[in-house]
Amino acid sequence: MPKYILKLTFLFFFIVSVSLLATSCAKRGTITGGPKDTIPPVLVSSSPRNMATSFNGDVIRIDFDEYIKIKDVNKQLIISPPMETRPIITPMGSASKYIEIKIKDTLAPDTTYSFNFGQSITDNNEGNPYSQFKFVFSTGTYIDSLMLNGRIKDALSREADNFVTVMLYEDNETYNDSTVFNKRPRYVTNTLDTMEYYSLQNLKAGRYRLFAVKDENNNFKYDPKSDKIAFLKDPITVPNDTIYQLELFKEKLAFNTKRPKQENSNRLIAGYEGYAKAEDIAVKVTNPVTNEAIESITTNIKDKDSVQVWLPRKLEVDSLNVNIAYKDSVKDYTIRFKEMKAADSLSVTAEQKGGIHFREKFTLNTTTPIVKIDSTKISLIRKDSTNVPFSTKYDAFKQKVVFNFEKEEEQKYTFTLLPGALEDFYEKQNDTLSYSLSTRSFNDYGNLRVQLENVNRFPLILQVLNTQEDIKAEYYSEGETYITFESMLPDSYILRVIYDDNGNGEWDTGDVLEKRQPEQVIYFPKPIDVRALWDVEQPFNLGG
Repeated sequence: MPKYILKLTFLFFFIVSVSLLATSCAKRGTITGGPKDTIPPVLVSSSPRNMATSFNGDVIRIDFDEYIKIKDVNKQLIISPPMETRPIITPMGSASKYIEIKIKDTLAPDTTYSFNFGQSITDNNEGNPYSQFKFVFSTGTYIDSLMLNGRIKDALSREADNFVTVMLYEDNETYNDSTVFNKRPRYVTNTLDTMEYYSLQNLKAGRYRLFAVKDENNNFKYDPKSDKIAFLKDPITVPNDTIYQLELFKEKLAFNTKRPKQENSNRLIAGYEGYAKAEDIAVKVTNPVTNEAIESITTNIKDKDSVQVWLPRKLEVDSLNVNIAYKDSVKDYTIRFKEMKAADSLSVTAEQKGGIHFREKFTLNTTTPIVKIDSTKISLIRKDSTNVPFSTKYDAFKQKVVFNFEKEEEQKYTFTLLPGALEDFYEKQNDTLSYSLSTRSFNDYGNLRVQLENVNRFPLILQVLNTQEDIKAEYYSEGETYITFESMLPDSYILRVIYDDNGNGEWDTGDVLEKRQPEQVIYFPKPIDVRALWDVEQPFNLGG
């Protein structure tokens, strides 16, 4: 080619390049790098192959088509049957194109093993998960392929726990009532963090016992102190197409006291474990030298498995004998008693401040136990200065003074407690206390009327909850099916029915060893809106 043609060609490409550069400079923008990668990693090979049989090695290698990372594998990985010693999985924390699994346990003969990695394997760049990747092999000549499916729910709450372990035990001569406490299951799966449904896969045909555990210790055993549990009373057989629903509950442990501790110069704290109606816990304090009883009062500590024991001030003793009894449980303790500067003094606070709703009762909380209430030193007047009749009730265990009176709409009230209206265990009296309360118009509230249909049995408890499942109203029915809740604050509510089979007025949990399921709970399927001036008529079909 002639040189002048080469020069023209070079000049042409130079001009075009400059033009393109000028265009790109004139039109500024961001380079996107193409569409975002949304494709998860892909398995390209493994040793042994996935679904291999007659495996007798102790190392598995799995290769992928791109760099991957492993995260939360200790929480996400489900190995069934579970291994006593978890395998070592590498590499951790760094990008790699492979996973290596070093098995530390002795594999059982003629057994199908599955490794479900959940959401723990992701690509290195975008974090796309290889969702529910499962590697399966058998030490026998075939892969077990049966499965069992079901659903997890909470026995009392609307929302089920996540990361629930579902366990299947062989119902053979080695199975007994304590197996779930002491032994690992034959098969296991987990609902992980996004599902309430479970699927036990790669099962062998047979007869089994089915459990679910919120396994706080991750040891594939049931620990009643920390775990919730669900179970089927009767054994099941596989293969089986039934969808089994398991309802998680927390067992009530046997009552057991802890050694009391001195909190200050006039109060002890007595803790306990297990279930108890705290108001039924009896505490007696005596002088270990004279064996004489020391006057005391036992009251509640809110939201704690403890009671507080109030003692006279200025006790001149070196130690105390404390007897704690609840039903058939009785324990005696001797504790050292020492001088302490801090002491409790009487203080009064109101639960309602400024306004009070028609369904409420005006309530005062006291820091020390009240022993005397002088109603002649308490007044309740309207805004027109006329007196309003009221009654007073003292909840000694909760240290609450409760006032009941008939409320009128759009009214203002003033409670006044003169000095000496309240006197506590230490003969201390209140100063002058005054509380202003006002009511709204009835038009600011709505009414909720519930028609229960297809009721299976009585008694039952109908509860109205808010969306946080706090009880806002309830009714104990021994036969009524049309129940009205008047003057409800505008809100979104949830209806819950408890079949109170033992008639004790509360929901009762289950018991594994007694093979007793918790009392049945039924929720209305969706929230119910109550608005101001609304009269909501809501059918609630309990047979659906």
